[in-house]
Amino acid sequence: MSAARGPYFDELDVGRTFRDAPGITLTEGGAAAHQAIVGDRLRLALDHELARLVTGRPGLAHPAYVWNTAIGQSTLATHHVRANLFYRGLAFERMPYLGDTLTTTTQVVGLRENSRRTGRRATGLVGLHIVTHDQRGDLVLDFHRCAMLPLSDDSVTTGHADDLDLVGEASVGSNFTGSWDLTGYVLHDLVPELAPGEVIEVMGGDVVSSAPELARLTGNVAQVHHDARAAGGRRLVYGGHTIGIALGQVSRALPQLVTVLGWEGCDHLGPVYEWDTLRSTIEVVDLRARAAGGGLADLRCRVAADDPDVTVGSRPVLDWRFTALVAGSDVS
Repeated sequence: MSAARGPYFDELDVGRTFRDAPGITLTEGGAAAHQAIVGDRLRLALDHELARLVTGRPGLAHPAYVWNTAIGQSTLATHHVRANLFYRGLAFERMPYLGDTLTTTTQVVGLRENSRRTGRRATGLVGLHIVTHDQRGDLVLDFHRCAMLPLSDDSVTTGHADDLDLVGEASVGSNFTGSWDLTGYVLHDLVPELAPGEVIEVMGGDVVSSAPELARLTGNVAQVHHDARAAGGRRLVYGGHTIGIALGQVSRALPQLVTVLGWEGCDHLGPVYEWDTLRSTIEVVDLRARAAGGGLADLRCRVAADDPDVTVGSRPVLDWRFTALVAGSDVS
């Protein structure tokens, strides 16, 4: 009997490319489901009239809906994933709108077999280059991720020893917001001014729920997000789920955040499970003025998770560094 499965680590070679993930059309229904699962305070994605005033068109897609779809499409290469270690250099070249269809190509760019540990299955790290286009062939996203996969058998050795520190580069994407008019982005209540070095604790956590539903919505086929047995007893939460909730918390704390332009990187520091509660702390790393108004903010979001049994205490799970477009007159 044959098995319907993706590749193990030892079945991959540098240069192998995965092109057959189904295209996914961004829809109002998908956006609503995504919003219900991860939360959303980004005004341009919620308010079609504001999106029209600022960008010239209604129906701007939420950036997390876009990157979660692209990451999900890349999982043809990581069906057997044990963990995702990092993302690097995620760059938006344009921001799609609802109705656009995304297709993603995933290429293996590095392989490193891990040291063997007694009592643990043999594993290796896979560097992946992920590129997403829309239905017109225009580039939407370009980024790298690093996943841990098991070998097909512990008796197998590969000799792969690539330096995965060289995988991915920091980037904030192209200037696709250059024509956006932020004069229509008006905040009537008191908005906290941002200053480099400032640290903001987001009060109140968010529970992680509907984890397999988000994986299904975004085409993510990694077993550990669907099958508790494959995950070792508890289903692991899709990394994009954690990042999406973190963005919801950041946008709740910073209402002047217009959209995310790109990531320097995102490190997964530990696993997240269903029914964990996530809490974020935000650091303002740098601020730069934008010629067309507003500015660019380099932000760092650190996320900790509480188990359902809150007496256990928090554990760090995410270190996310990204650049956002912000509205307001306090950027100089």
